[in-house]
Amino acid sequence: MSNDTITRADLDDLATGATVLGTGGGGDPYIGKLMAEQAIEEHGPVDLIDPSEVPDDELVVPSAMLGAPTVMVEKIPRGDEAVAAFETLERSMGQEAFATMSIEAGGLNSTIPIAVAAALDIPLVDADAMGRAFPEVQMVTLTLGGIDATPMSIADEKGNSVFVNTQTNEKAEQFARTTSIDMGGSCMIATYPHTGAELREHGILRSMSYARDIGRTIREAQEDSANPIDALVEYVDGFKLFEGKVMDVARRTEGGFAVGEATIDGLSEYDGRTLSLDFQNEHLVARDSEHGVVASVPDLITVLDSETGDPITTEGLRYGHRVTVVGMECSEKWRTPAGLELVGPQYFDYDIDYEPIEDIYTELNK
Repeated sequence: MSNDTITRADLDDLATGATVLGTGGGGDPYIGKLMAEQAIEEHGPVDLIDPSEVPDDELVVPSAMLGAPTVMVEKIPRGDEAVAAFETLERSMGQEAFATMSIEAGGLNSTIPIAVAAALDIPLVDADAMGRAFPEVQMVTLTLGGIDATPMSIADEKGNSVFVNTQTNEKAEQFARTTSIDMGGSCMIATYPHTGAELREHGILRSMSYARDIGRTIREAQEDSANPIDALVEYVDGFKLFEGKVMDVARRTEGGFAVGEATIDGLSEYDGRTLSLDFQNEHLVARDSEHGVVASVPDLITVLDSETGDPITTEGLRYGHRVTVVGMECSEKWRTPAGLELVGPQYFDYDIDYEPIEDIYTELNK
């Protein structure tokens, strides 16, 4: 296997980069980082392997948190429920997993599989199934590849567990979401068991090392007294959409999701304009008062502290924050008709047609 590893020293960069890719959601990265730190301290570094190193027929099982990110800030995991869910799924399939992976390259769910990999002494695959974060179970590229979300194992910090088998991935979302609400708003899951061959065809490859590199880019710019947001935009080939001061955040937990809107008043070149952000765990649509929609799902919309460049989650947004909003292109898998049906703006009941962010940006800057 390759000699790339994830050590405690990598976790800050990985958590920062995953928060950028998390587009405001994915859960509080600090909590996931603490879980990974504890597991690495106890069991040692985790091997990060390239997707090409997973044999075709070997089993890969993603491990994740499911629930409203706002709940995770107060409802701290016990630490072993993710491993319990993982081992329950292995037993049900009568096969040990060759590796685990992140279901989404965003926030908490980028680091939970590190803790599982360390505790079980298995590798972590350098991949995920979104290239960002999305709010619902079925919203993964594995669904586009016809891979089932179930069997799924669910566990909470009190020792409760539920095992789910469904006919569709949408039903898996429905049952798991209801269970997460019954478990206090969040839980740990093992889901989407698949093979190495399926991973290479349908996954988002090398996204964990990408997240780590994003975090490193921001940190090194901070250390060099350079502009971290400019460094990020250059590294990810992204777009600076807006800069301003957060004037209002309306946030509520609804149906197991953190739902809300944020309003940002423009500063410097954006003075006199406002930007509104709609989110459901993750930022979904950004509207400029002058230009209309400037970005929408499945493209990535990330809010960063204008001074430090540190990414800010939806639950961390506060009145008075001086922020910069950055947009990034999503995976081409999401831009297919099937991808847009699964995660495009119309799925979230927005009466807008998806337009690639680079096309919008080019039009605005003519």
